[in-house]
Amino acid sequence: MALKKKLLQLFCLSKKDSKKKGKSIDPLWGASAPHSSLSVTANKSHLDPCSSGTGNVLSMQKLKPECSSMVSSLTRTEHGTGSSDYMLFNQFDVVQDFSDHHYAKTSPGKATKDWVKAIQSEWNLLQKNLPVGPAGTPYHDGLFFFDVRFPSEYPKCPPKVYYHSGGLRLNPNLYESGKVCLSLLNTWWGNGCEKWGKSNSTMLQVLVSIQGLVLNDKPYFNEPGYKNTAKTTVGEKNSLAYNQTAFVLSCKTMLYSLRKPPKHFETLVARHFHERECAILDACSAYMSGAVVGSSAGSVARYACDKCFADFKKSLTLYTEHLKTEFAANRSRLLELERQASAVDEIVPVS
Repeated sequence: MALKKKLLQLFCLSKKDSKKKGKSIDPLWGASAPHSSLSVTANKSHLDPCSSGTGNVLSMQKLKPECSSMVSSLTRTEHGTGSSDYMLFNQFDVVQDFSDHHYAKTSPGKATKDWVKAIQSEWNLLQKNLPVGPAGTPYHDGLFFFDVRFPSEYPKCPPKVYYHSGGLRLNPNLYESGKVCLSLLNTWWGNGCEKWGKSNSTMLQVLVSIQGLVLNDKPYFNEPGYKNTAKTTVGEKNSLAYNQTAFVLSCKTMLYSLRKPPKHFETLVARHFHERECAILDACSAYMSGAVVGSSAGSVARYACDKCFADFKKSLTLYTEHLKTEFAANRSRLLELERQASAVDEIVPVS
């Protein structure tokens, strides 16, 4: 009963009707890129359903990023070192204020034994098996935020997932409205195991699908109408052009995240982009010089000097300047955040 009560508290559900807000998970996603490594992980001490805590929302964060030479953020052969400050950010944590969460005002339902059992199972899965994404995508070095809610009918129905798009459509599966189009979430058609199944589907599968199937190296072919053009001259040409657009929109998403980070992720966002700014700007420079988006530093693949590339170069040049300005401001914000954190640490409670 103590465990069940704890789970109900964490996920804002009650046996009886309650005025408490709906509970959800905030996984922070960083997509992958060449010569880099990025993963989402869970800190066991903050994921244990039996641990102490009095907040309402569970947050999830990625593992500290590794350094890279040009375009970065997943599966690399040479490992760099990231700031130890990343490890100070709780991978899973309970917070009191989740007012900017998309499902914060959603009315809770009645908890069931199946719901509690499923959440406990998810908890155990996520702390041990969070996914690592593939390399070489137009989403490298970006941070992508999703709000998740487990309805009272869960696991009979899939979780509700909302993407913080900033009004941008950088992937066929991620809408400006925040909709995540995925068979596993029953927001797109599918057959058999592609659809949500109460006895065998998990939140871990949803995260793996977003990282590996949505934020992939050729998102153009995620569109049903274009899937059959894969490996054709026209299809591959259009895919390259789509990746150019996706990277520019990813840069705009970086600006959006820097200017308006989700609650409780302010310091993590500031530190992430402080550590990744050189790699991001190096990638922008390489792409403006003709390197293919998502390619490694030593790749010989180049864009043709046509109108499509000229338009891409013009847009990327503009947003590179915006990023430089925002990165400079971010350094100042990070210094202030760390100053505030140090001041809090120095406060000695009076006994």
